[in-house]
Amino acid sequence: MSSISTSQPRIAIIGGGPAGLVVLLTLTKRGIPATLYERELDSESRAHLGGMLDLEWDSGQRAFRENGMEDVFRKHSRRDAEETRICGKDGVPLFHNEGKAVDPLDSDLRHARPEIDRRVLREVLLDAVPDDAVKWGHALASIGPLEGGQHELTFANGVVTIADVVVGADGAHSRVRPLVSPAVPIYHGVTGAELSLPPAVASLPENRDISSGVGKGSCYVAQGEKMLGFQLNGDGRIRAYAWHRNTLDWALPHDPKEAKKVLLDIYPDWAPWIRKFIEEANEDAIYPRPLFHLPVGHRWEHKPGVTVIGDAAHLMSPFAGAGANLAMRDGVELGLVLADAVAKGLRREEREAAIAAWEEEMFARGERFAALTLANLETILGPDAPQSIVQAFQHAIAQT
Repeated sequence: MSSISTSQPRIAIIGGGPAGLVVLLTLTKRGIPATLYERELDSESRAHLGGMLDLEWDSGQRAFRENGMEDVFRKHSRRDAEETRICGKDGVPLFHNEGKAVDPLDSDLRHARPEIDRRVLREVLLDAVPDDAVKWGHALASIGPLEGGQHELTFANGVVTIADVVVGADGAHSRVRPLVSPAVPIYHGVTGAELSLPPAVASLPENRDISSGVGKGSCYVAQGEKMLGFQLNGDGRIRAYAWHRNTLDWALPHDPKEAKKVLLDIYPDWAPWIRKFIEEANEDAIYPRPLFHLPVGHRWEHKPGVTVIGDAAHLMSPFAGAGANLAMRDGVELGLVLADAVAKGLRREEREAAIAAWEEEMFARGERFAALTLANLETILGPDAPQSIVQAFQHAIAQT
C-alpha cells in the first residue's frame, strides 16, 4: 500500500490561471491524476478580464508543444497582432513594427511571439483537461503542514482535503506562499486603471480614429511619467491600461463618470483619439490596477510537499511580457518533474529533491526577468519616454 501512495502522490493545485492549468494539463496528459481548486464560481467568472498575451517558443508555446497541442495554439493565436506602435502623447507613432500577416498553420514560430487573448487561452486549456479535475468555488481558507510532508487544505466552502504535493499557483496574494517564504508584494509606485471599448463600440465608424491609432496589435503611448498601453483583442475589443506614478492611497472613484474625469485630468493634453477612448470606455468595466512585484531574486529553501509557481513565486509588472510566459513554463516544467517522479516510482525524498532542483532553475530564470521588467518600467515611465522606449525596442530587435 505504501508503494502506491509513494508513486501516485495526491496532488493539489491551488489556482486556475495559466500556471495552474498547465500543471494540470501536463499531468493529466500523462495519465497522472491531480485536482485543481479554483476560487471562482465557474469558467465564466471574470472571463472578460485580461488582455492579450504574447507567447514565446521556449515558454508559453512550449506548454502547448509538450502536451501535443501546438496546432491548437496555432489555430487560436494571431501573428498580425504582433504589430507594435510606440507614440508620445500626440498619438503619432515614432516606432512601428508590423505584425506578420501569414498563415499561422504554415509559419515557423521559433522567433515569433504570437498573441492570444487570456480568455481564449483559459478556454482551450480548460477544454483539454478533465472536467472533474477542476473544482470551482473552492477558495483556500487555510493550509497546514502534517507529518511526512503532507498538508491539510481547508476551503471556505467547508471542504477539507489532504495532499502529498501542493502547488500554489494562486497569484500575487497567494495563500500558499507563506508556507515557503515571508515575502509580500511590493508596490511599484505606479497605479492606474484598466479600460476597454466593447467590440460593437470599437467598430463604429465614428470611432475609426481610435482603432486607427491603436492598429492591429499593441500601441504604447508614453510621456511625462505616464502611459497608456492599448491592445486590440481577438474579439475586436480595444483594451487599455492607463498607468502613472502615484502613492498607493490614490483611489479611482467608484462612480464611472467621476473615474473618467479623474483619468482625463491625468492626460489633459494628450491626443484627441486617446482622450476620446477614455470618454467612450465601457462604464461597467473600469478597474483599478496598481502594480506590485516580489523582490528581484525572490527564493526560498525547499519545503517538503509544497511549492509555488507563476505570480505566487515571481510577481512582476507586465513591462517585459514575461508573466504569463514564465507561469506557463513553470507549469509545464513542474508538471514534467512530477510526472517523471511518478513514472519512476520515486520515493518521497527523491521526489522532493527533484522538485527542489527544479526550483533553483525557476529562481534563476525569475530573477533575470524580474530585473529586466523593473528596468523596462523605469524606461517606459521615465522622463525620457517615448524616445527611451523606441531605443529599447530597437536594441531588442537588433539582438534577435
